[in-house]
Amino acid sequence: MNTATRMLPSLLGALALFAATPPVAALDSNREDVRQFMQEMIRKHKFDEAWFAGVIAGAQSQPRIIELISRPAEQVMPWHAYRDHFLTAERIAAGVEFWIAHRARLAEIEQSTGVAQHAIVGILGVETFFGRITGRFRVVDALATLAFDYPPRGKYFRDELEQFLLLAREDQVDVGTALGSYAGAMGSPQFMPRSYRAYAVDGDGDSRRDLWGNWDDVIASVANYLAKHGWRAGEPVAAPASLWFPRADSLIAGSLRPDTTVKSLRDRGLSFETDLDGKAPAFFINVAGDQGPEMRAGFHNCGVITQYNRSVMYALAVHDLGSRIEALLPPAT
Repeated sequence: MNTATRMLPSLLGALALFAATPPVAALDSNREDVRQFMQEMIRKHKFDEAWFAGVIAGAQSQPRIIELISRPAEQVMPWHAYRDHFLTAERIAAGVEFWIAHRARLAEIEQSTGVAQHAIVGILGVETFFGRITGRFRVVDALATLAFDYPPRGKYFRDELEQFLLLAREDQVDVGTALGSYAGAMGSPQFMPRSYRAYAVDGDGDSRRDLWGNWDDVIASVANYLAKHGWRAGEPVAAPASLWFPRADSLIAGSLRPDTTVKSLRDRGLSFETDLDGKAPAFFINVAGDQGPEMRAGFHNCGVITQYNRSVMYALAVHDLGSRIEALLPPAT
């Protein structure tokens, strides 16, 4: 079979996919909902009318964005596949390199905020592979698409679009070139616009908050986010667990945050190691491992990580990746 013949099925498949995908379209500023949004933003925030109209006219609604947000990895992957996606040898090695390069800054931030270095590094590894994968969609397109063409969460994304435009004005972010995820998350820590405005900090004292290109700002901002959401210095995130009762019917997984205590979990048949006292908040985690159910006891700080992304699998991936990287660090010189 010659090269052209071998390529034909792939080419036909690609053309069929292209034909089936709705085209990207400019946002229609004459739509009633779009027009009302524009009027409200100009009235409420005193945006320059010509500038704002230009931003909306330049925004594009992209069907691919709706497709992606409709099937997030946390909902379609079992835990073992989700874990294996993030805990690769390459990502772990990149994390060791990142931690060594920023060792002093990470230590300073842990000292000042109490937030564990492994949590910061784990989040940056899971979110963007330490800045390698920060998103290829224009933030304004992602937010406009979801604000006006994704009814299940339209209100949320209209609020985020509002926050992004305020951020652009306050921090001189270029609306036309700022890139992020399909959901509008930005920079190496993948902050949504509201979080950017609320939790991003100037980590190096240059009077700017730059989450795209300034690692001091990025590290300090992730720590600030976790600290503001209640991170407890010196406390663990989670611990491996097993059942010591043959049946423990009262143990129910699914909570994103602690809904019981260390003592209560143990009384109901869960065995795990921790230095936390019996009254410490805890919750039962049961995910799909390679060989069957994989159980953990999650603690307060695990719940804090789910405030960054509302998924227990996300919190476990952050914890496991950060801990694995920390274990491989060479001694400080």
